Amino acid sequence: MKKVVKYAGISLGVIGILWAAAFFIKSNSKSSVIYETISAAPQTIETKTVATGKVVPEVEVEIKPQISGIIDRIYLKEGEKVKAGDLIAKVKVVPNEQAMNQASMRVKSSEVAFANAQIEFSRNKQLFEKQVISSQEFNTQKLRFDQARLDLENAKSDYEIIKLGSAGGSATSNTNIRATVSGTILEIPVKEGDQVILSNNFNAGTTIATIADLTMMIFEGKVDEGEVNKLSIGMPLSISLGAMEKTTLDATLRFVSPKGIEEQGAVQFKIEGDVIIKEDVLVRAGYSANATLVTERKVDVLSLPEAVLQFDRKTDKPYVEVLIGDQKFERRDIEIGVSDGINVEIITGVTAEDKVKVWNKTEPIKKGDEAEEEKTDN
Repeated sequence: MKKVVKYAGISLGVIGILWAAAFFIKSNSKSSVIYETISAAPQTIETKTVATGKVVPEVEVEIKPQISGIIDRIYLKEGEKVKAGDLIAKVKVVPNEQAMNQASMRVKSSEVAFANAQIEFSRNKQLFEKQVISSQEFNTQKLRFDQARLDLENAKSDYEIIKLGSAGGSATSNTNIRATVSGTILEIPVKEGDQVILSNNFNAGTTIATIADLTMMIFEGKVDEGEVNKLSIGMPLSISLGAMEKTTLDATLRFVSPKGIEEQGAVQFKIEGDVIIKEDVLVRAGYSANATLVTERKVDVLSLPEAVLQFDRKTDKPYVEVLIGDQKFERRDIEIGVSDGINVEIITGVTAEDKVKVWNKTEPIKKGDEAEEEKTDN
């Protein structure tokens, strides 16, 4: 009986040892990693920069009144197309009381002077006809009479302009606000009844309307100082509009600012581009936009994905590992050129026949390993 128990204990011990060994081997054994390879191939590589900005009309005109007063009537609305000379609004003149009084007094003074000159002229005319005075004296008196008449007419015109805004009721009077260019009305910032001020040397005046030609648009944006030296006048731009996701417009770079502006610690340079507006696309003034510029382009150059590159820790120089046997690789130092962030130009170091190691490919996690990790975490 003792022997049976003894042999049973030995058997259980052997089984436990075998189970522990099997568990240890299974838990510590890992499948050997098989690295994939890739070959360099000819590709077109472009380096691009993106400028943020907006699309605005090339010509935008503000219409201002030529006389101060109150908006009597507005004839057009925002968004309507106009031609040069179209009537936009009419201003009702509110005359200045002091100016009116001065103009009125000047009219009365001119009337008195004219009446006196008329009497003198009539008297001298009779004397001249009777040959009592010389022709020179008569001509001098006639000149005074003509000047007095002109002064009276001028005083009456000034009074009428101050009171009504125009003289003689002309159809092109200052009270009529007309479009000076053809285009689309972008904005009418005033309402009927608003008071407006004329434009002069001391005041910009009140804007009655803003007119622009929406068929002639430009892109205004800014680029970083690190990219500005790569730009040249005439290079193509691809404009993408924030309000029209599927629409891109072609443009041509026409201006790069010679002076930078510091914004949030970075120096930015203003650029402008002539935008080609398609007939079936309505582009509104002020759309936010991004302009993509190709700063460098190389066609059919030998390239590799940037993901297969490695860098020496000491020299920071790039290298790759090239297959030389069954899962055996050797280091190759390489020289790289242009990169677009995904692919990079290979100048020297590898050829199209070499197979380069994809060293950083992530091995998929098995379901059993996931369950094991969850148990460990718990």
